Amino acid sequence: MFIAFAMEGFGIYMLYLWGHDPLWFVLLSGFVFFAWGEIYSLFPSTCTDTFGTKFAATNAGLLYTAKGTAALLVPVANYLQQSTGSWDGVFLVAAGANILASLLAIAVLKPWRKRVVAQAQLATETAPAPRIVTA
Repeated sequence: MFIAFAMEGFGIYMLYLWGHDPLWFVLLSGFVFFAWGEIYSLFPSTCTDTFGTKFAATNAGLLYTAKGTAALLVPVANYLQQSTGSWDGVFLVAAGANILASLLAIAVLKPWRKRVVAQAQLATETAPAPRIVTA
């Protein structure tokens, strides 16, 4: 996730700097859209790896709902663009949010996942063996 979010942040920032040139616009847009694929690949797999498969479909649905809810920020971006008359602020906020997310993936998500997985393994190792009852 660190790599994906860092790629997005870098790509959006480069769009801010060079997006006025048609060639760079096409290349960097493709770069950013390539990195956006992590929403569909890394998020569900990380969620299932962390919390198990019992509620994997429900958890993936909640992740997708969160993605849709984030679309509610579009009016905020629209307001920012309208009030400044430029897309610069929107690009800088988006790039900054992605850089922040990449840092949080290393500083918060990675240690937290290690702790959760270790606790789950410990619980599995200490659980009593199932009893087999014969009739």
